[in-house]
Amino acid sequence: MTLVSMTPLAALPSPTTAVWQLGPVPIRAYALCIVAGIVIACLVTDRRLRQRGVAPGAVLDIAVWAVPTGIIGARIYHVITSPEKYFGTGGDPWKAFAIWEGGLGIWGAVAGGAVGAWIAARQFGIPLSVVADALAPGLPLAQAVGRFGNWFNNELYGGQTSLPWGLRIHRMDPDNPGHALRDDANQPILEPGLYHPTFAYEALWNLGVAGLVFALDRRFKLGRGRAFALYVMGYTAGRFWIELMRSDEANHILGVRLNVWTAALVFVGALIYFLRVRGPREYLIPIDAPALAPATAPAPGAGDVSQIDLSSTGKGSATVAPVGYRVVDEEQFTAYRETGVLPDGPADADLTATDDGLAEPAPTAGDEPSGTADAPQRDDPADATGSRSADRDS
Repeated sequence: MTLVSMTPLAALPSPTTAVWQLGPVPIRAYALCIVAGIVIACLVTDRRLRQRGVAPGAVLDIAVWAVPTGIIGARIYHVITSPEKYFGTGGDPWKAFAIWEGGLGIWGAVAGGAVGAWIAARQFGIPLSVVADALAPGLPLAQAVGRFGNWFNNELYGGQTSLPWGLRIHRMDPDNPGHALRDDANQPILEPGLYHPTFAYEALWNLGVAGLVFALDRRFKLGRGRAFALYVMGYTAGRFWIELMRSDEANHILGVRLNVWTAALVFVGALIYFLRVRGPREYLIPIDAPALAPATAPAPGAGDVSQIDLSSTGKGSATVAPVGYRVVDEEQFTAYRETGVLPDGPADADLTATDDGLAEPAPTAGDEPSGTADAPQRDDPADATGSRSADRDS
């Protein structure tokens, strides 16, 4: 067997540079991929929220909370699951704050982002389940884009392979982060052999998950957070087998990578939620929305009700953020969109944004302040309004 016959006929290349200098400012490919993913997720989520009656631009208000808390959660998960890098022998605790050096965990990102989204949703009177279901197909799209940051960093690859899509991996320079180590001839040094591009496997899997969630949600009109649970099940199912292929350093429990256990446990939790929770898809009507005259009501299929001007000033009409939303079913939402007639009563609850940042049931006409001795008691439950709670990336 000659040396030529041992040379792979095809292989995927890897970049030799993951950081570029713009003057004194480093531009990191990994950060660009993360930002691009966030933008895609916001665009998809905004469209889906508007289709459910949420005012335009609400996704940006939610992202202001969800993105920072997601990054914090991702970093906390990484530090907790890799403590020896920061608190072990030779570790530097201050490095736990050096997020620009890499070290993010998707599990912490989702959990932290959910906390931020919950805070924002309560502020704007939007049920968290509506936000989660709107986000469900956009989040795997964001993850697919973000995974290409690992390609630039020459990291998170699998074991060696002879497949034609095997990945060439550069040995990165520890003294010049973001750049390949070079030999005396100034040529980048490659690791021997080819490796499974697990970042690409996960990116492709995430695209499939996004398509699956979109198709099933459109077919079955999932609600109450079930579309998000479907995304979680789809993602963790793929992460389970992809994680088993990875060869990068990781902590193990009973001989199995920690993230394999995490994927299995999160999958089970999402499955239980998906099977136990029932209910129709939720739609929202601003509680301060005026009844629309037939001439101004949007034609069927002509757009979403969230684009309707809800207030006007002396200088003309302007779209403003609603003070809260009424949760209605699809029939009520469709009727309002087509006729402009407000439904007689809420299908579920009216949620308002309060000064302390919490969403509370909106008062209905005829409600008396609590503590009034002669306040009429309601015997008809239909008149009552209830509240409902609504390492680089590893």
